[in-house]
This record gives sequence, structure tokens and C-alpha cells, in this order.
Amino acid sequence: MRISRDAPEPLHAQIAASFRENIVNGRWPAHYKLPPEPALAEQLGVSRGTLRKALAVLIEEGLLVQTRGRGTFVTAGVLEPQIAQRLHSLSEGFRAQGYALEVQVVSARLEGLQMTVQALLGAPPGTPGLRLVRVFRGPQGPLAYLVNWVRADLCPGIEGVDFERNSLFDVLEKSYRLPVAEGRRTFSAEPAREDVAEALEIATGTPVLYLEQVTYTRDGQAVEYSDVWINSTAVKVTSLLTR
Repeated sequence: MRISRDAPEPLHAQIAASFRENIVNGRWPAHYKLPPEPALAEQLGVSRGTLRKALAVLIEEGLLVQTRGRGTFVTAGVLEPQIAQRLHSLSEGFRAQGYALEVQVVSARLEGLQMTVQALLGAPPGTPGLRLVRVFRGPQGPLAYLVNWVRADLCPGIEGVDFERNSLFDVLEKSYRLPVAEGRRTFSAEPAREDVAEALEIATGTPVLYLEQVTYTRDGQAVEYSDVWINSTAVKVTSLLTR
């Protein structure tokens, strides 16, 4: 790669343009791991600060993704939240990649917990729950449709929280001192039923990725259950694995 200190473009812009060309022409395929930052900066003859500016440009464009402790990777051309890898919320996964995310709250009201949800959360009969229904949108349209159930007896007043501005995990941890520590997630593929298709703006029956989750606090208390339907044409779930 050639960069010129005499060119009118800043060094980081030149580096970003060269990296972008490598990705677009397939020289760097999906999931390609870039060299470590110190080695790459030395190879280019620039400071790590300049290199990070270039990487930030491509992360913002969705061409690269960084994972703490793992490195920088070329994306698959679609959003790649690592929700099969760590206990991040879906919104945290998107925002960690630098994507602008719009959260639309369809409804947030107290209801009696459904029997199955009541059993999964270990709640006594008659326990009230927050039923929170949201749609996550990106620049390309709806990405995910979520229905969360939260034990309202552990979170009094949670129905009044503005979940278009606050993430659910943040509220549980910061407002109610319920440290989210563990979760169980199950993934499957299924055809979009009518309400899911309407929320995701796709045809009924279109294949979607379905995610079922139970979230636990540090002391083992089940506090939240969720059904999530992910628009599989716009989002891929990525796991970075070690042996």
C-alpha cells in the first residue's frame, strides 16, 4: 500500500481508502483478520493514532468490526452482532460496532406473566411483569423485533422508563441494582408469523432467526425473558471461537 505525506488527503483517509479497496475487491475476504495494530502501524510507517482513525472510518461504514481482545475483522457485508458469544444485549452489540440504532417502543405495560414465562423466571403465581415490545431499526430498515418480559416485582416503576433512550440491561443494572451476569440463549430458524413480518417489514413466512433468552443476575435470580426475531437478510450472528 502506498501512502504519501505530500498528498492533500490526510494519512488516515489514504489508509482507509486503501483498506476499503482491499475489502471491495475481495483481497481481504469476509472474516479476514487484520494484523495487530502495532505491527500494522509499523508496516505503514504511521502512528497508532493515525491507524485508529482510519480503522474508525471503516468501522463506521460497517466494513470492519473490532472485538476486544481478539482484533479487527472484515465483516460479512451485513450487521454482525456477537450475541452468540457474550452476554451483550442486541442493542449493545449493534452500537459496539458503531451502528446508529433507532429503538421504537411499540408498547410497554404491566401484565400478568404468562404461565411459561412465570415458570422460566421462577416467579410466584400472580407476579406482575413488564411486557416490553420494541423494534430495532438501522439505516436499511427494521433489524429485529423484540418482546421482553421483566419481573416487575423486582423493578417497581419500570413501566415508566423511556426504553427508546435506555437499554434494558442498563436499567436493570444501574437503576435496580440487578447485575446481569448470566444468560441462556437458544437460536432457531422459523418462518415469520404475521406480527413479526409486519414489524420487520417482510413477507409473512420469510425465514427469520429466532432467539429465546433467559437472563440471570449474579446470585442466580432469573429476571428477564425475551423472544427476539432477527431479520436474517440484514443481520448475521457471528461467533469468534477459540480451541
